[in-house]
Amino acid sequence: MGERFLKLIMDILSQPAVLVALIALIGLIIQKKPKSEIIKGTTKTFLGFLVISAGAGIISSSLEPFGKMFQHAFHVTGVVPNNEAIVAMALTKYGNVTAFIMFFGMLANILIARFTKLKYIFLTGHHTLYMACMLAVILVVSGLRGVSLIIVGSLALGLIMAVFPAICQPFMRKITGNDQVGFGHFSSLGYVLSGLVGMAVGKGSRSTEKINFPKWLGFLRDSSVTIALTMTILYVVIALFAGPAYIEKELSGGTHYLVFALIQAVTFAAGVFVILSGVRLVLAEIVPAFKGISTRLVPNSKPALDCPIVFPYAPNAVLIGFFCSFLGGIVGMIILGIAGSVIILPGVVPHFFTGATAGVYGNSTGGIRGATIGSFANGLFITFLPVFLMPVLGDLGFASTTFSDADFAASGIVLGHVARSFGAGGVTITVVAFVVLAFLFAIFKKDKRRDGSAKIGA
Repeated sequence: MGERFLKLIMDILSQPAVLVALIALIGLIIQKKPKSEIIKGTTKTFLGFLVISAGAGIISSSLEPFGKMFQHAFHVTGVVPNNEAIVAMALTKYGNVTAFIMFFGMLANILIARFTKLKYIFLTGHHTLYMACMLAVILVVSGLRGVSLIIVGSLALGLIMAVFPAICQPFMRKITGNDQVGFGHFSSLGYVLSGLVGMAVGKGSRSTEKINFPKWLGFLRDSSVTIALTMTILYVVIALFAGPAYIEKELSGGTHYLVFALIQAVTFAAGVFVILSGVRLVLAEIVPAFKGISTRLVPNSKPALDCPIVFPYAPNAVLIGFFCSFLGGIVGMIILGIAGSVIILPGVVPHFFTGATAGVYGNSTGGIRGATIGSFANGLFITFLPVFLMPVLGDLGFASTTFSDADFAASGIVLGHVARSFGAGGVTITVVAFVVLAFLFAIFKKDKRRDGSAKIGA
């Protein structure tokens, strides 16, 4: 019975659609909205996130053969970063610990948002699960066990869930034009890097969304058409390199290899279209619903949502970011090969989602130059970081896959090296110290405001 209940809680918390619908439900109830609005808002939020998930699934399924064609065409082997794959392997050994860290980590996130200046409630459930899993692995390798393992892991997770959205928020304000929504996707460091690169190189560069097409190319102003045509060219070129024998025997089930490439390319564009539709649906419902929680339970808090939330603000940058990030991954792979290091192959799925988002961030600060150079930098970043993460993952460091996004790698590298140098005690002190600092900073700022008010009153 206990295990079934634990599984129920874990499944609810790891499913973004269920989790965010639950948050919307609570927010609308707190606001004492009419029953009809509660049902409508909760259902549409649930539906919107399922639409986003469906779109992401469509994109992932169309990118999988692209990755296989790329590896076959250019005869490259190595480690392919993939969050789902590494977590699936880790959960067989660390499943229970991961579930406890995830549950109490989300509670810690709410408490940190309530009592510190980090006013972000992280709602991307699957990324919360992945981070909880990685923390479980690293903390067990450090020597932590039992209750102390759960406490330290939960505090670390809660803090991470509040800190990374906070560092993204200046860019989110620029992208969305308001301060209502936070960003909850654990590749924040790559996105911030892209935004900073855009600031450095993008002076005078126009937005990717203001690209002027000739009249006879007016159809390219429709982002769905642009993505479909561009991806068709890319898929067909890679298919020609991979050859008909491999594709028709191993991937397409006998369908002509060029027809298969065409279908996968347009399927990719369909996935992007579905995601954009889901995002618009969610934004229309979650922000008003979240006001109840923000007002009553966690004043001034913001929902931190998954990366597709920024895609509608710059669809052209989404495509540019994917290409340039993937190119950065290829360049990084070549550099690692020359250096004689572990070769990190460019995973097409992580480069799409992180590269596309990096493109939007880079565009917000530096236009076309920011989107291209910033997302290229992201591609290099998520290629090199896993090399330094793998040694601190214990037995999982020898697997053929690893965590793909920047924040996983950065958090793991820091905690892993603290554990190596100072053991379980060092990790515990480090995590607790950072949490205490967050609370003390909030108290200090509050006292400072009171002193200022007293002086003004006097």
